[in-house]
Amino acid sequence: MAESTLKIGTGEAIKENRLGLKPADYQGGKSTLCAACGHDAVSNQIVRAFFEMSVKAEKVAKFSGIGCSSKTPAYFLQRSHGFNSVHGRMPAVATGAMLANHTLKAIGVSGDGDTASIGLGQFMHMVRRNVPIIYIIENNGVYGLTKGQFSATADEGSKLKTGVINEMPPMDLCGLAVELGCGFVARGFAGDPKQMVNILKAAIAHDGMSVIDVISPCVTFNNHEGSTKGYTYSKEHQELLHQIGFVPEYEEITVDYEPGTVREVTLHDGSRIVLKKLEEDYDPSDPVQALQRLHRATEAGEMLTGLVHLRPEKKNFIQMLNVVDEPLGQLPLSRTRPSREALEKIMQDLM
Repeated sequence: MAESTLKIGTGEAIKENRLGLKPADYQGGKSTLCAACGHDAVSNQIVRAFFEMSVKAEKVAKFSGIGCSSKTPAYFLQRSHGFNSVHGRMPAVATGAMLANHTLKAIGVSGDGDTASIGLGQFMHMVRRNVPIIYIIENNGVYGLTKGQFSATADEGSKLKTGVINEMPPMDLCGLAVELGCGFVARGFAGDPKQMVNILKAAIAHDGMSVIDVISPCVTFNNHEGSTKGYTYSKEHQELLHQIGFVPEYEEITVDYEPGTVREVTLHDGSRIVLKKLEEDYDPSDPVQALQRLHRATEAGEMLTGLVHLRPEKKNFIQMLNVVDEPLGQLPLSRTRPSREALEKIMQDLM
């Protein structure tokens, strides 16, 4: 295999990361999606983020449901564990897996149909529990596997290739995640790799559930004039909330911005997210402001991208349950089976 490299923000080529691994070690199989599909761009961004963060691929668990988006885990992190669940049920499977082995770094890839329709109930409870997982929604507004019908995230007034107009209001998954108390909520655009890679790096460092809604155009069914989730419309209507910088805990880098223009947030592992203000003094820790800003963007027909909400201090599901340090799935029977004395005491207490 030819030697591969990745470019970092400075333009410098990285041939190996801190683990001595190459970008090729983080890639997957050849994509079977349509050429120029936004999902493939997201897969490439995931490869770059995990490579640059030096995450050992064997310590990653990938999860998906059903849909074009749910095929993508086969196209990145080929050395990782993977489970393709049934339609809309990925959250339950991923929750069980993380309870069995919380030492894994979990990433779930879903779609607007898999999450916002059949899987909505499971998604909502996963957010409430703050299961530690990077939950990516590859959002194109249509059901790509069933010939491009509108999904629950399709914008009101958008038009299919057949000329059908959507008269239903869209479901805002970022707004829903904020409302349910998610500690990391972001929206990205598959056509903006710099922003997406920094969002993904921050999500890797975050100790809790990270919901990332990615506008990922469907080039076959939803990239025409009248679509509000195609490449042209998204580029013209993307509204950056802020510029995002990310500094891993192992890199001591001085952030050089003018005073008063930057908000810096430190994550639990010492990594730092740097938010450079653009148009307004936005506080990502304020859920009310986050919801208001999302609503304003929707009313203006804009696609708000960036880190919408962040509360790194929130306890995740594993911490709330006081799970032991060792993975539950690897505990010996001697530690999981109650003794006869313990069982007798329980029976006495119930009498």
